[in-house]
Formats: sequence, structure tokens, C-alpha cells
Amino acid sequence: MSGNIILIGFMGVGKGRTAREISRITGRFSLDTDDMIESLAKKKIRNIFADEGEAAFRKMEQQTADWLKSCVTNTIVSTGGGFFMVKKIHKLGKVIYLHSSIEGIISAIQNHPNGARKIKKRPLLQNLDAAKKLYYKRLPLYRHAADHEINVEGRDINDVAKEILRKHMKQK
Repeated sequence: MSGNIILIGFMGVGKGRTAREISRITGRFSLDTDDMIESLAKKKIRNIFADEGEAAFRKMEQQTADWLKSCVTNTIVSTGGGFFMVKKIHKLGKVIYLHSSIEGIISAIQNHPNGARKIKKRPLLQNLDAAKKLYYKRLPLYRHAADHEINVEGRDINDVAKEILRKHMKQK
């Protein structure tokens, strides 16, 4: 096994923040698949969707997953909200689903000091009905893809990171 921890979950649930906290605790590297894709494409995710469409973006996600599988070990990987759909995600590492209610996610983003910027970065969250519909559609899929589910709603990020590490170490 690669020793990687793969964080999946709905947009805005805190995958990147959690990866950075685990990295801080362990000294391990962390990577963000959306950052990697933006680097590969030399454009922002929203522009990839606008210019090339979702199918092109999903192809880049798979390309990123394939690279992670062959080149990355002992790393914390935060993913985009749809990354859980890549083929053979379990070959990348231990898959951890970070769960919060959609109301909890929206509230956390709106109450963040940079909330307006975070919502702008996620155009789907500007249409809350569409966001809720996608959330409920993906909920069972996240759960099916995950090795473990961690409830993050209202929790301290350090506690979440430590719980993930306990579960990860137990499985080794």
C-alpha cells in the first residue's frame, strides 16, 4: 500500500484544511488535486469547465490519479468534490470521506472571514438548490467510495486530523 491518505468529500467541507493539518502534525507532504490540475492545464478549474467542459476536466482528474498512483507515497491528498469518481481510487491510498451536512458546509463557508471569496471560487454554491441536489446525489457515492467516514461538522480541525491518523494507523 502507498501509505497515502486520500481525502474526499463535498466542496467546501474542509479537505484542503484537513490535509494541511495532518501534514503539520506528521511532517508528511500534502497535495491538492485541484491545484495539480490547474498547474497541468495552466488555468483555473472554473475556466477549464467553461472552455473545455466537464468531460475534459474529469479526464484531467483521472490523469492526476494515475500519476499519484505511480509516483506518490506517504502523502496526504486533498481532492476536488468529484475526484472520488476516478477509476481505482483505492489504489491511491486509504480513502477518507469528510462528512458534514450541506447546511453545515454552507454555514462554515459563509461565516469564514474570506467567505465571499470562497463562494465566488465555487460558482455552484451561488445556486443553493443546485448545490443541495448535487450534495444529496453524491452522499451515498462518497460513502461507497470511502474506507472511513469522519464527521467534521462543528469540530476542531486538529481533532479531525488526529481521528483520521488514528484510523489510518489502525489499518496499517
